[in-house]
Amino acid sequence: MHKKLRSTLLYAIFLLLFFSCSNKVDLSTEEKQWLSDTEEVKVGLFPYYPPYQFINEQGEIDGVFIDYLNELESKIGYKFKRVQYKDWLKLIEDSKSSNLDIVLEIQKTESREEYLNFYAELFKSAQVIVTKKDLSNINSIKDLKGLKVVVPNEYSIHQILRKKYPDLTIMNLTDDQECLEAVASGEADAYVGPKAVANYNIRKLNLDDLNIVVETKLNYEPSLAVIKDKPILNSIIKKGVNSFSLKEKQAILDNWLFNVIQPFYERPMFWIGIVWVFVILVIAMFLINMLLKYKVAEKTKALVQAKDLAEESDRLKTNFIRNISHEIRTPMTGIIGFSEALKNPDLTKDERNEYTNIIINSGKELLSTIEDILEISRLRNREIIVTPEKTNLIVLIEMLFSVYQIRAKQKGIKLILDNKLPAQQHLISIDKSKLKKILSSLIDNAIKFTEKGHVTVCCNRDEDFVSIDIKDTGIGIAPKDIETIFNSFNQSEKEISKNYGGLGLGLTIARENSALLGGEIGLKSELGVGTTFTLKFPYIEAVHPSENNSLEASTSISHGKHIVLIAEDGDVNFLFLQMILQKMQGYTFTIHRAKNGKEAVDLCQENKMIDLVLMDIKMPIMDGYDATRAIKKIRPDLKIVAQTAYSTEDDIKKALDAGCDDFLSKPVDQNKLKSVLNNHFNFLSNKTSS
Repeated sequence: MHKKLRSTLLYAIFLLLFFSCSNKVDLSTEEKQWLSDTEEVKVGLFPYYPPYQFINEQGEIDGVFIDYLNELESKIGYKFKRVQYKDWLKLIEDSKSSNLDIVLEIQKTESREEYLNFYAELFKSAQVIVTKKDLSNINSIKDLKGLKVVVPNEYSIHQILRKKYPDLTIMNLTDDQECLEAVASGEADAYVGPKAVANYNIRKLNLDDLNIVVETKLNYEPSLAVIKDKPILNSIIKKGVNSFSLKEKQAILDNWLFNVIQPFYERPMFWIGIVWVFVILVIAMFLINMLLKYKVAEKTKALVQAKDLAEESDRLKTNFIRNISHEIRTPMTGIIGFSEALKNPDLTKDERNEYTNIIINSGKELLSTIEDILEISRLRNREIIVTPEKTNLIVLIEMLFSVYQIRAKQKGIKLILDNKLPAQQHLISIDKSKLKKILSSLIDNAIKFTEKGHVTVCCNRDEDFVSIDIKDTGIGIAPKDIETIFNSFNQSEKEISKNYGGLGLGLTIARENSALLGGEIGLKSELGVGTTFTLKFPYIEAVHPSENNSLEASTSISHGKHIVLIAEDGDVNFLFLQMILQKMQGYTFTIHRAKNGKEAVDLCQENKMIDLVLMDIKMPIMDGYDATRAIKKIRPDLKIVAQTAYSTEDDIKKALDAGCDDFLSKPVDQNKLKSVLNNHFNFLSNKTSS
């Protein structure tokens, strides 16, 4: 309190000495007569914008513009009638209707220029954005789109935002304090206003959860304004405003916005300090120069190494891209070549079957190549979600053995399962699809690089982990390649791909998937003797299912006539699905087609007999997600199966969240489609055949 009185007293003495030499405004006879004849000139005050104008601890109106008004009155020799407003809208209305002559503090806008003339623009203050501290990623006013922005009603910032940013959602309250309290309570998301006002009110109201996130490109530039229909008053105010020198304006601002300090060059210690600074700078520059030389040498060495590594990586990636081209063209040659050969009418039945099998196998090979490329991309971009489920580990391995047994026999290799896990530990909780991919890759590699002997899969419990060893008697791996065998684009993988085919991404994908499961893959190998890969992952026991949930339980299927809607915009995909359904034994289908999501919704609404929808996801007009949601609203029991080329875990989850009952990846596998139909037509067991 004493500090404030002392500073105010010093300021008053300063103004008295400073302005005692300033001249009064030279008014004309007409202007003097107008002031003499005018009983009162009303000045509108809105003292809620500290430090520009506010009510101080003594209950008096104080601030930058009050000091300016006091000096203006002194210069023109006239005392204005000060009218305090608590409602800004009322102040604006009175100035429009000429019930007010002067507005002490107001920012110029296009609409206000219709009835006010603006003078004495003292300063600029940045308009800032204020939000709660937990709201991030706000860098400009454009980022407020979609959020609720609060500003005082009919303040200049309100008019500016409405004009420059019409897409913003703006709510209005009475003043800045109410606006900031609305943000703090969650009623609004953000506030835009002058920086000084925001800082003052946040501290005053103890709004500790609020934060000034960014200064905008907009400024608060307040002026003194006079109504236009009083030309003599405008002339008087203009002369008074123009009589202020830059020093006089700065003196007023310094009292409120800045700390007045003695110029540094007038201080006694300045020149002693400058000498010390000079000496320290010289020493620092010398030391920095030595440090920079050392850093440059180290950096140069690192850059040379990085350049060599980048060139090697680029060379290997180029080879990898060439290999991709080869791996795609090879099955495409089989598909296109033997598809054209099938046109020959003179083919025997055996030849036609042989060519058909080649086309199917080439297609599967091509699909496997594409899936490997997409898989490694998703893994690197962290787009994979782990979905644990109950899994019988030994059943899974035996199923993989049945898949690879034919291939092993063709090469004269024995597949051996050495299970050391007790029966009660066979059932675990793990992402089954990822475990299957890892084991498939490791077993496939073992068979691929083994020409004679055997491939043994050994399962064991290692404390809190399950350990699976895949041991082969194959070609082995050179010691220099063991450290890099799991890396994409490495030289060893390139040579293997060259000699044995494939992209060489299998081990990379297996290692990434094992990490997602919380495990790891180890490796021991000896050239010409064989290789052992060891997969370790956490043992998480699953709840034992009841007999009713046994995988071997059979299902009673109703073989009747069913109506299926295929929502598919692609003609080839539709014809393929139609062909599969029409040739599927045990079912008779009536098939309808929708070329977009909207048609699918309309058909389901019109035809209550539709039993199943095969829903493509990417379609024009309305996509499969929106179509599924709409159909489920009108027919919640209708079964919908998503069928799409989007096949990541995220895509499957998104389809199921939209309301789909099942999911098929394109290209659709006939066996998987039949399994899905069996699952979902079981609910129609009481439906009569037609």
